[in-house]
Amino acid sequence: MIKSTAKTALLASTLLGATAAMAETTLTIESWRNDDLALWQSQIIPAFEAEHPDINVVFAPSSPAEYNAVLNSKLDAGSAGDLITCRPFDASLALYDAGQLADLSDLSGMDNFSDVAKSAWQTDDGAATFCVPMASVIHGFIYNKEAFDELGLAAPETEAEFFAALDAIQADGNYIPLAMGTNDQWEAATMGYNNIGPNYWNGEEGRLALIAGDQSLTDEQWVAPYRTLARWGAYMGDGYEAQTYPDSQNLFTLGRAAVYPAGSWEISGFNGLADFEMGAFRPPVQNAGDECYISDHTDIALGLNAASPNAEAGRIFLDWVGSSEFASLYANALPGFFSLSNHAVDMEDPLAQEFVSWRGDCHSTIRSTYQILSRGTPNLETETWNASVAAIKGTETPEDAGARLQEGLASWYEPQQ
Repeated sequence: MIKSTAKTALLASTLLGATAAMAETTLTIESWRNDDLALWQSQIIPAFEAEHPDINVVFAPSSPAEYNAVLNSKLDAGSAGDLITCRPFDASLALYDAGQLADLSDLSGMDNFSDVAKSAWQTDDGAATFCVPMASVIHGFIYNKEAFDELGLAAPETEAEFFAALDAIQADGNYIPLAMGTNDQWEAATMGYNNIGPNYWNGEEGRLALIAGDQSLTDEQWVAPYRTLARWGAYMGDGYEAQTYPDSQNLFTLGRAAVYPAGSWEISGFNGLADFEMGAFRPPVQNAGDECYISDHTDIALGLNAASPNAEAGRIFLDWVGSSEFASLYANALPGFFSLSNHAVDMEDPLAQEFVSWRGDCHSTIRSTYQILSRGTPNLETETWNASVAAIKGTETPEDAGARLQEGLASWYEPQQ
């Protein structure tokens, strides 16, 4: 009898263990951020799994350049992961409109985000929100503090001070003043035009006026940033035309360049590569005392594959992404990716602290081409890339660039016709 009871207990225990094992769910995350794989594996996923031992999470990124095509192929084939890392605005909206991202409007974690934070992952009318906001990136300039100290330079606040500093660096001859190339094109627009531009078009005021058709790309505030970019080429070093994005990163982190037009996403990588102290300054205003504007760009979010067989577990993970624990963990594990939630987050990295402090002094906006204005052909985002490159190289006048881009936008976008 005792043996029989023991056998029964053992059998029950075995069945219970098998049932528990069967109840475990594995969630797979699709992402373009292959550079932070180790952080997900060592910090973010263990923190979630400690609270939810019945849910396993696998972070399975693709190459950034291939992500859109790979993701679309997987979604079409029904082989995509459960959770989809979302780019802002139109790329993710297209997935939602195609029925490939689930509506997350009723997720309780969404209450922790402002309407502005959610706007990058909503339908145009705001009726549906389909990705949980994770982080924004802020644009500005990262500089070599040791180089500036050697030359007695302070971080510039106005454009006149900015170009005076570049002149001093160039005259010294020990550093390339500005580490940026034009080979890959996107940097010229992202870290050039949309970095300095908000101070000209007054951030959201100008961006929304362009969408409404109340301003034009031939207006002075949209042409003037190209004139400023046209002055950059003289400071970018020999052969900048063939210089790639990784080339520019290397020039700066190896200490060969003094100023790097930046997005805050560089902080983590630069911290591990540069052996000198770095500082950051925000996009210089045109005149002392002018109001300042920064590109505080809604960059990354996480959505649920509408075809996921693990939707319940996926929603549990996404709810956690909206928590204060995730906000603090992600922002400090990846300094330079700033939380979009309403939770107070203490930043530990000094360079990240500098970038995020600008929110208290300046008006925030997003990149001018990302919402609505790049849905047609020609695509205003990629057209802004080549216009920015042309301005730097001097192969197209700022006025001609503005006229060309305006003609292209007006060819398909009704409010600009």
